[in-house]
This record gives sequence, C-alpha cells and structure tokens, in this order.
Amino acid sequence: MAMTMHLDVVSAEESIYSGVVEEILAPGTLGNLGIMPRHSQLITTLKPGELRYKTKDGDVSLFVAGGIMEVQPSIVTVLADTAVRAEDLDEKAAQDAQKRAEDALQGKDPEDIDYEAIKAELEAAKAQIEMIHRIGKTLR
Repeated sequence: MAMTMHLDVVSAEESIYSGVVEEILAPGTLGNLGIMPRHSQLITTLKPGELRYKTKDGDVSLFVAGGIMEVQPSIVTVLADTAVRAEDLDEKAAQDAQKRAEDALQGKDPEDIDYEAIKAELEAAKAQIEMIHRIGKTLR
C-alpha cells in the first residue's frame, strides 16, 4: 500500500479538491516542487502553472494562477488565487487574456496602468496556454 497524505486545494471561489493523494507536483515561485508523504514542513508561494497530484485513481491536473502552499508531514494545503480544472481550460480565452495584457502594457499613459497586475495577468495567460499545449488540449 502506498503512503499517502491529505491535500486541500481551495480558491477564492470554491473548494477544488479535498482528499488523499500519493504525491504532488507544484509550480513554486523558486522552482517546481515535488511533495511526497512525510515531506518536511514548508510554506511557499506559487506561480501560475500546473498543479498535479496523484490519487489512487490516477493523475489530476489543475491550473493555478498563483497562491500559497503549506506543507506539513501528512497534510498539504494549497490556497490558490484562481484554480481551474484541466478539462475546463479554454485556450482561446487564455490567448485573448494574453493579448489584452500585452496591449495594456503598451498603453500610452503610464499613470493609469497597474504594471504589476498586468504582468501577473500576462504570466498567468502564458502559463495557461503552455499547460494546455503540454496536456494536449486543442482550441475549443
């Protein structure tokens, strides 16, 4: 029997997953993280990217647009800014968001632009498109 740990993934909108997993792969701000049962404790920020976890029924992929992950030896909590199940990703919407962010960064009046928010939106859109291509999803 494989060793397991409990995983909770929540976003501002809803609880995405709560259950037992065998391993977790997360997009940490300083690099990708592999979390196994009895991992040492840590708290890290997440960058936009793919959060994967392995359950007894197989691998599951979510897109997270950033957030925080707390790791305890037997429980992991992910507080995602936004989380979307892989099957719900929309490449066209991500491409549109990327274009809007790029257009906004080229705006004429720097006083009215929140560069950090636009850069975060652009990074999230690019990461979402990359994930869609990696998991083999096509345009809807």
